[in-house]
Amino acid sequence: MKDKKIIITIDGYSSCGKSTLALQLAQSLNYIFIDSGAMYRAITLYFLQHNMDSHKSEDITRALNQIHLSFLKNPDSKKSDILLNGENVEKLIREMKVSEQVSQVASIAEVRAFAVSQQKEMGLQKGVVMEGRDIGTTVFPNAELKIFLLADMHTRILRRYDELKKITPGISIDEVRKNIEHRDYLDSHREISPLRKADDAKILDNTHLTLEEELDIVLAWANKIIRDE
Repeated sequence: MKDKKIIITIDGYSSCGKSTLALQLAQSLNYIFIDSGAMYRAITLYFLQHNMDSHKSEDITRALNQIHLSFLKNPDSKKSDILLNGENVEKLIREMKVSEQVSQVASIAEVRAFAVSQQKEMGLQKGVVMEGRDIGTTVFPNAELKIFLLADMHTRILRRYDELKKITPGISIDEVRKNIEHRDYLDSHREISPLRKADDAKILDNTHLTLEEELDIVLAWANKIIRDE
């Protein structure tokens, strides 16, 4: 009997390792990996590049009508790079200037409606692992497996610092800490789809887990559902 395809959502605060886990899980199951955070970062990048006023509804609507997002598998990293109007912007969206603005842009109702609509469409055929902050609560509330990922603040800061120092030389630990704390507050206090754990989500704290241990736990959860065990 052929295994059924399911939707797997991974939500949590920034720098908990959602993208890494989602990518590894998708590869292990031969599923599609969708980085919803990259979508919001790409939209933020467009706003910055075009000096958009995020407080003017007409400007936001006009900008969104000019944005086309898609993903392309990177043969080197094996992950999906995001394309903004056909241009690979995977490196640009990881820069600090985008990190500082993305939570604010992602809180805009029109932006969330735009992104969620595309995310829902991407999941129609199932066989998808999608990570973000409102995937299990808003985008796919009926997903078969929902995971809420946790890690302690110190661990999150170090992970983010290791990522950022490669593209933003000279950045300090304190800058990273302030950025994470600010994003946590904005993500959990926004009016539209705030970050919260879905009632039926499984909690996984990966602070003291290796990547292999983390993946083994989640694969066991997924296979139990996929194989109706």
